[in-house]
Amino acid sequence: MKIGNLDLGHLPLFLAPMEDVTYKSFRYLCKKFGADVMSTEFVSADAIGKEMEATKRKMTIFDFDRPIAIQIYGSNIEAMVWAAKVAQEANPNYIDINFGCPMKKIAGKGCGAGLLKDLPKLVKMAGEIVKAVDLPVTAKTRLGWDFTDMPIIDLAERLQDVGIQSLTIHGRTRSQLFTGEADWALIGKVKANTRMKIPIVGNGDISSPEKAKAFADQSGVDGLMIGRGAIGRPWIFRDIRHYFNTGELLLPPFVPEVVESVKEQLIQSISWKPEPRGAILEMRRHFARYFPGLEDFREYRIQLLQATELEQVLAILDAIAVTYASVRVDYTNISLK
Repeated sequence: MKIGNLDLGHLPLFLAPMEDVTYKSFRYLCKKFGADVMSTEFVSADAIGKEMEATKRKMTIFDFDRPIAIQIYGSNIEAMVWAAKVAQEANPNYIDINFGCPMKKIAGKGCGAGLLKDLPKLVKMAGEIVKAVDLPVTAKTRLGWDFTDMPIIDLAERLQDVGIQSLTIHGRTRSQLFTGEADWALIGKVKANTRMKIPIVGNGDISSPEKAKAFADQSGVDGLMIGRGAIGRPWIFRDIRHYFNTGELLLPPFVPEVVESVKEQLIQSISWKPEPRGAILEMRRHFARYFPGLEDFREYRIQLLQATELEQVLAILDAIAVTYASVRVDYTNISLK
């Protein structure tokens, strides 16, 4: 698969852009465990225009990241063109446009998936960004607004026609948010469209190596993007690649191995964040996801969510490693909701 002149190999595995998730430390672990392509957190065109410090930090790229995209979102075409130019100065490998975020605070303002209500504007925005920058431009979107309005086959053609060089499709509508099942059959129809020449990347419900292979085989996509399935499980990329290459499933890690990864992510966050407590707060959405299905874990979970000092967190993690020393983490019934 290629994005412009960037050769990503056969069926690359992408880390999805996720707000307050795909920051430096989490990207570091995902890359360590085999993610082929990174993305920053998605960044607001309005915030870029205001030169907000937090937004600048989101666009910081590290050597380990590459290849990596900066994803931008917004509702105003001129602001998005400006944001793309600023993002280009951060020297990503390509720029991605967010036409898919379904959350009310974004879609409700005409950004992200909100632009699916105005396809002429969406397509014009994509074309203007393509013309404004020298880097390849890609896009990520959904099937449509709801089940009565799913224009993805036509939309994919139109985005290709204005210069988008790869399209990632989350197999749900905006109205579904993250409920129901992703429609990989419809993603496959986009890929099978004889007019489509650009790569199609599939996204949605990839929570295991078996699902990754089934979705890839069903749809024929050029790449797979993993989002929520990687939270608390950055080694899912390694597991998927091993399964693709050998047909064998790797055993899940023992809890002490997981603890070491949590510590690594936490230390990476603290080294990057100006305030250590900010890094600890940032990690809270990851803690419980790292330890699914453990018996009698509630008290440890509460302690992790209440701790505010690094020493406290490390002590709790050490206690977890001792208590569950011989236990493997079970992802069998993991939920992405």
